[in-house]
Amino acid sequence: MFRLVSFVVTVLLVGAPAYAQDKTGEIDKIFSWATPATPGCAVAVSQHGKLLVNRAYGSADLERDVPLSPSSTFDAGSLRKQFVAAAVLLLVEEKRLSLSDDVRKYVPKLPDYGHKITLDHLLTHTSGLRDWTGMLPLATGNPDALTMILRQRGLNFAPGEEWSYSNSGYVLLTEIVSRASGMPFSEFTRKRLFEPLGMKTTTYVDDLRTVVKNRALAYEKEGNRWRLDMLLGNDRGGGGALFSTAGDLINWNDALTSGRLGAFVTEKLQEQARLNNGRKLKYARGLIMDSYRGGTLVSHSGGAAGYSAWLGRLPAQGLSVSVLCNADETSATALARRVADQFLPAAGAETAEVRAPAAVAEGAAVTGVDLNGKAGLFVSERTGDPLRLIINNGKLQIPGGPPLMAVTNDRFRNPRGDLFFMSQDEFELHFLSPEQFELKSMEGHTTRYRRAQPYTPAIADLQAFTGRYESDELRAVFEMAPGKDSLMIRLNDSPAPGFEFRPVYRDTFQLGRVTLRFVRDKAGKVVTLDYSNPLIRNLKFTRLSDRTSSR
Repeated sequence: MFRLVSFVVTVLLVGAPAYAQDKTGEIDKIFSWATPATPGCAVAVSQHGKLLVNRAYGSADLERDVPLSPSSTFDAGSLRKQFVAAAVLLLVEEKRLSLSDDVRKYVPKLPDYGHKITLDHLLTHTSGLRDWTGMLPLATGNPDALTMILRQRGLNFAPGEEWSYSNSGYVLLTEIVSRASGMPFSEFTRKRLFEPLGMKTTTYVDDLRTVVKNRALAYEKEGNRWRLDMLLGNDRGGGGALFSTAGDLINWNDALTSGRLGAFVTEKLQEQARLNNGRKLKYARGLIMDSYRGGTLVSHSGGAAGYSAWLGRLPAQGLSVSVLCNADETSATALARRVADQFLPAAGAETAEVRAPAAVAEGAAVTGVDLNGKAGLFVSERTGDPLRLIINNGKLQIPGGPPLMAVTNDRFRNPRGDLFFMSQDEFELHFLSPEQFELKSMEGHTTRYRRAQPYTPAIADLQAFTGRYESDELRAVFEMAPGKDSLMIRLNDSPAPGFEFRPVYRDTFQLGRVTLRFVRDKAGKVVTLDYSNPLIRNLKFTRLSDRTSSR
């Protein structure tokens, strides 16, 4: 299953030194955990166009004892998005596409949602399209990504109103480049990007079962053993993948820094998106733009099953870092930060003049905050979505997200943000009372949440939800049966035991970050349910019967 990993986490780096040093020993220490008996990583670093590091650690194939090397190629995951964006922009520059074009001009089978979705909405993750990776675990028949996208009759939000990371947009963009250029996307990128930039070891693969030269296999840890963990065939949903080496990705970074793709493409790739209300986002087009200590960090991360990747650069310092790994328990992002730190001055070397603006913008953290009464389950007044707050190690936190920074006793902030978590990279939470708070998102929206009233349904109450519910958009079926004080749910008549969804408030049940909200007709009978997870909002399932199937 495609892992929902934090494909797009921003790494905070600092300014560069005036001269390069031999840091081979320090880099070796960072990757000393990787041995011939484990997967590992490849790493490359350049500064001012000079390649300083191009090394690999660990094994590319544990069965055949093949070590990783600088020529090992990895599935780069969502690093592909900047290449897709560059391909689109090349065609825009040639007047074969326009950023303001309606997507349905090129993909007429996409439903008419009552709102114009432009190519730029797709590039900047502001389209509102449901992310196919959040639908794949529910779908039957192993459909490809494009098929699932074209079946969707609803959006998460109106285009341009919000930001939410959506792989669906980039699946459509890949298809649009192929249709507009008259050639497969893999051929277009080879002829227009990889060959002109001298990226000899990079290839875009339409079918992941294709033989890829020097491919490093990917693994996940299961107990004390390693097992293969790669996306093959339709596991990728038909979107294809970018395979590259750490060194070739440095060539790409250096080409962007020097403007080798031309002024238009280079500028547009790094132009930060704006929402309909004018609010500027950190996401540009396939790249994340972040500021830190007076400098600009241009980066993106990627993950695909056991592979993880990070590629970033600080143009003002001339520094570029690439890390590619083939183990699911490894964070290329965290390793890349440690690598970059070797070539940058220590944080203490900053001047007070540089530190001060960041402190003003972020707000200083306070200690000794009283968290009593702040944990619990709250419900959005705008959408009805539940949001749980917990206390973990003395800090307020949303499960699965980073600890929140206390600004005052009643105000908390996600200080630097996580572009994947909650579909936004910054938010502030303000308690109005123990019973309610307001959450202000990066889009400038303020949503009030109220504490959910306890809900403990009896068996007779749970019987009201019993039955089968179908989504014709996914060809998926849920079967509901009452548990002791919860709902037991099977998906697509699976022989496996059902999942237990706990009640959170009336007609609403949760398992982790998956929410089921049942809808009643005027007579009070349950007729549909809305399914939501972090990537999908209100996917409708219609009730088919009031009886579970016999088993």
